[in-house]
Amino acid sequence: MSSFRTARTPRARLVGAAATVVLAALSLTACNDGTGVESEGRATGTPSTANGTATAPSQDEPAAGTTQDSGTDASAPAANGPAGKDSGTKAPAASGGSGGSGGSSGTGASGKPVTCEGSVTRTTAAPLTRPVNHMLLTVTNTGSRTCFLYGYPAVRFGEAQAVPPVIEDSQPQAVVTLEPGQSGYASVSLAAADGSGTNGHTVKSLTVHFQGRSGNESVGTAAQPSLPAQGVYVDDSLKVTYWQQSMDDAVSW
Repeated sequence: MSSFRTARTPRARLVGAAATVVLAALSLTACNDGTGVESEGRATGTPSTANGTATAPSQDEPAAGTTQDSGTDASAPAANGPAGKDSGTKAPAASGGSGGSGGSSGTGASGKPVTCEGSVTRTTAAPLTRPVNHMLLTVTNTGSRTCFLYGYPAVRFGEAQAVPPVIEDSQPQAVVTLEPGQSGYASVSLAAADGSGTNGHTVKSLTVHFQGRSGNESVGTAAQPSLPAQGVYVDDSLKVTYWQQSMDDAVSW
């Protein structure tokens, strides 16, 4: 009997093991039917509490199977561009024409040049210490257009009926041209330095006439620059230079 029992015991164990294999196969078949049932019978998509009640995922935590990334590349600019960053879209250039923003198509000396005369200039007269017995005339263009200083100043001191002659050697190579704000110059030799002049007298007023292109007549408005209160002394040796572009050229005669 004892040997029989020993012979049957392994067989019984084999039968039990076979039954266990069959049950495991049936269990695997149930897991593969798409329901996602785990070993304890819970669906993976529905976490439960200790009492078995389903709880929705927290808004501060990602749901199961997701990550914190929303799907937008953080390194890419937002549609409108983050503050301080270039959104990649260039703003169109402001319109304003070829003259630029707020600009004008004209120049500082726009329009056709005119002849320099009293209405578009300011004239001053200043006695010089060197050369002695000389005066400097300065004409400044106060207009908005370029003007030309033709010839030489036709000056009349006091009640003189004639204008003094010009120093021919002082004639410049080109007509003096004054842009708005620029000045031209001429010097006046008032009296002979050695006292050889005749008919010397003191005058207290001065009128300056401007010449036109032809040089034969005065044009426009004359200027009347002020003289020193005590007047200036002139004699028959009175003469003037041509208009000069620079002060140095004017006082060199």
